Amino acid sequence: MKLLTKVSCLSVAIASSLAATAVSANEQIVAEPDTSNIERIQVKGRSFNDYKVGSASGAMRGNISLMDTPQSVNVIPDFVTDEQLATNLSEVLVNDSSVTGGSEKWNRQVFNIRGFELSSGSGYLVNGHQQWSHYVQPIETLQQVEVLKGPSSMLYGQSGPGGLINMVTKKPTYESFYELGFDTDQNGSTRFQLDAGGALNESETIRYRSVLVKQDTTYWREYQDGTNQERDRWLGYINLEFDLTDDLLLSVKYDHTQDKTGIDRGGWLDSNGELIGGRDMIWDQPWAFTDNTISNFGADLTYHMSDEWNVKVGYNDQQFNRQRLDSSPSYNENAMTEGYTISPFDRYDDWQHKTAFVDFNGEFSTGSIGHQMLIGANMLDYYYGQLRVKGATETVQVGAPVPRPDLDYNDDDSLYQTDYKHYGFYVQDLITLNDNWQVLAGVRYDEQKKDGEGNNSYAVSPKFGVIYSPAENGSIYVNYSKSFTPQGMVNDEKDVNDKLNLDPEYGTQYEIGTKWEFYDGGLILTGAVFDITVDNVTVTEDLETSIGDKETITTQSGEQRHKGFEMGAQGQLSEKWFMTGSMMYLNAEYVRPETDALNGMTPIDAPEWSANIWTRYEMTDELALNFGAVYVGERFANTTNTITKDGYVRFDMGAAYETELFGSDVSVRMNIKNLFDVDYLEGGSYNDVTVGDGRHVSLALQAKF
Repeated sequence: MKLLTKVSCLSVAIASSLAATAVSANEQIVAEPDTSNIERIQVKGRSFNDYKVGSASGAMRGNISLMDTPQSVNVIPDFVTDEQLATNLSEVLVNDSSVTGGSEKWNRQVFNIRGFELSSGSGYLVNGHQQWSHYVQPIETLQQVEVLKGPSSMLYGQSGPGGLINMVTKKPTYESFYELGFDTDQNGSTRFQLDAGGALNESETIRYRSVLVKQDTTYWREYQDGTNQERDRWLGYINLEFDLTDDLLLSVKYDHTQDKTGIDRGGWLDSNGELIGGRDMIWDQPWAFTDNTISNFGADLTYHMSDEWNVKVGYNDQQFNRQRLDSSPSYNENAMTEGYTISPFDRYDDWQHKTAFVDFNGEFSTGSIGHQMLIGANMLDYYYGQLRVKGATETVQVGAPVPRPDLDYNDDDSLYQTDYKHYGFYVQDLITLNDNWQVLAGVRYDEQKKDGEGNNSYAVSPKFGVIYSPAENGSIYVNYSKSFTPQGMVNDEKDVNDKLNLDPEYGTQYEIGTKWEFYDGGLILTGAVFDITVDNVTVTEDLETSIGDKETITTQSGEQRHKGFEMGAQGQLSEKWFMTGSMMYLNAEYVRPETDALNGMTPIDAPEWSANIWTRYEMTDELALNFGAVYVGERFANTTNTITKDGYVRFDMGAAYETELFGSDVSVRMNIKNLFDVDYLEGGSYNDVTVGDGRHVSLALQAKF
């Protein structure tokens, strides 16, 4: 459809709200602190802005103001996601309309930024370290989530053209505190949380932060024997800081996740885009499961060599083991009458991710020109091993589950292994010419080496940006950046090109944007126009007719071009009213030879329009109300664009009441997601689509000591 006819009511409302806010900006009321009493006093309400964060550590590999960052960046603080009772990364990233969800099968979550899918190996960072993200990321340990939009290869090496997700973990505190939390929902799910921090010695040179989580989830969709999918997860996290000297800080972090769940690969759509078998049908067998065990051990050492220069060295070792007993159902549009086949297997995966970096950050001047310099290097040591035992393929009828197969574990010669090492060296300089002009220039060299596979990759990734500040509260920027994404090997025995070494993808982005602060910096408005082109695109397509047991084919050719614009607002509208919201328009298509069937087609899960808003209004010092809405436009569910998922608008609301009980702050919160019980489809293709939940009620209790 034409652009003008595709604008949703929600998109218009958000755009109008942003414009009206900029025109009617009033000064923020700031309470003066009461210093007349040396006793500690308790203040009801908040004297700070919970919705707005002024910097993103991942955008420039340092805490540089967002106003001095020539790139579109959105920071989602934990205060907002705690209000929303978010339980996973998908429920966090719904606060940025440039991020859309993909498939959630096999107890993992896939996301796209600006229409480009994020790779599990290179699309996610934790405190600047690449994270193997083939599982549902724990969010209870996070202080904020940073969405870095556009290519970031200059700073992080291998990464996609759409951007990166950087997850910043909670830091130790000087003051001791304890928070106990419990939440539940209408399905009987429960989650218990403990968050504690403080100093461990009188001089406060040793500090800690610890998080413990136990979660038992019951999902609403059902297996064909009438049981529900369930999840059992527990998480432990500890972060210690040591002031070794006044100038030397050591931070040591460890987290461990155990996460077991039944498998629900998602719904199946027929050629008309309708769900086969209804909204609650799970095609996997009830005995199928994934069992993930993930451990991360990391350490960062920061040395302040002078007031202007510091060096930071970091290391992280991630061990990720997974058992997946899968029934592997094969899609059949006529499954309700003909049945469908399952090809059971038991698979053990072993991923090992070791990352390290060293960064030199400094400020200096050459005459009247200021410099913020970054010089650094990082590396990634990756290993993957797999064992797989297969059972016999059989046909099952809907409503007649089959027993767990008896697999022969004594006949296993399926060991598959691969590894590579990735090195990068980078230099970046943010040059301040005067009060109005800044220039960012940077370049990086990458090498990825694979022993014995003949698929080594090399790349040079430049980045260039200019910032013009016409006023103290506003800036306009342009940037040019490139992405470098090694593709590895096709690892799918049902693919025609299984075990084929793939060449890297290379992306280029041009972006122009603007950022403005109002209400004495309490509210930030942003906008950006972008144009991204990727060469040597990797595409996996379904075969029209199966070749033996082969069902798909993976190839590389042509380009993928995504153009669009986005707007965002985050912060304080008045003394009692806060909001965060965004919208995006996207025009995405494959550019292939004219004889290629994909030429001019739109990638899966790339909506033309998307928007979101979440607000908080404080009725009193004790009572606050929330309202939110999410709009996702029409999307395609297959690469040939013959199956469409309808657009939808989902409304959410919530309320929280805080009081003092036995000397502790206690809060009670109730949220309703999908208030009007709208039927909708989220991410995923026609054979693994995530079916949106109906009206969902959650209740949470929290006590702070």
